[in-house]
Amino acid sequence: MKLAGKTAIVTGGGRDIGRAVAVKLASEGASVAISCFSSSKGADETVAEIEKAGGRAIAVQGDLNAQADVDALVAAAVENFGGIDILVNNAGGLIARKTIAEMPLEHWDAVMSLNVTSTFMMTKACLSRMTSGAIINLASQAGRDGGGPGAVAYATAKGAVMTMTRGLAKELGPEIRVNALCPGMIDTDFHNIHTPDAGRRGFEANAPLRRQGHVDDAANLVLFLASDDSAFMTGANIDLNGGMLFS
Repeated sequence: MKLAGKTAIVTGGGRDIGRAVAVKLASEGASVAISCFSSSKGADETVAEIEKAGGRAIAVQGDLNAQADVDALVAAAVENFGGIDILVNNAGGLIARKTIAEMPLEHWDAVMSLNVTSTFMMTKACLSRMTSGAIINLASQAGRDGGGPGAVAYATAKGAVMTMTRGLAKELGPEIRVNALCPGMIDTDFHNIHTPDAGRRGFEANAPLRRQGHVDDAANLVLFLASDDSAFMTGANIDLNGGMLFS
């Protein structure tokens, strides 16, 4: 049990990578507080899966761009589990593909708020409760290569998350380590919605590992970064893309 006695917050923990991360951390002994936004169904199912396996978890619904909801999530984790040791800033998204020429300011602001501002707000809120531990941010391969068509806003936001990760590592060390994942083509609803099937098949044909990533590939890496196995790592943005991009 690499995380026995630890408490983790996983934002966006009701589906895909977030759900896999919550289950993985719980399987290694962490008590997990999961946030959800539009629907609690997925988060409740994640909690049920963790509890069935003998773990401890709660789900808290709220908007991570609203200070009151951020504070409520942090307070619920502390009230139920006694503190915070691990924060996984997983919540985020592309929203829609739009070129700069067609993009209204409202879309730009929404993408930045969803991906960057929520990470800032959650991190700041948790710091008053964290004396040591690990923060893991979800960036993206798009932050490295600029993203696909119509993803300039998303790629810019994830690039900001990568830079925030580096800055926080210097500001919060040595007590708190801060690292990030840069996932590429992971088989999730994100790509079900935003990536044509032909693009996914093309990825599989051209990637050195000849497959899309699985949510467990991401969850295993988050576990590594959350545990003492990565005790001498901080400020790293780690690629997870099957060999399609080397940095």
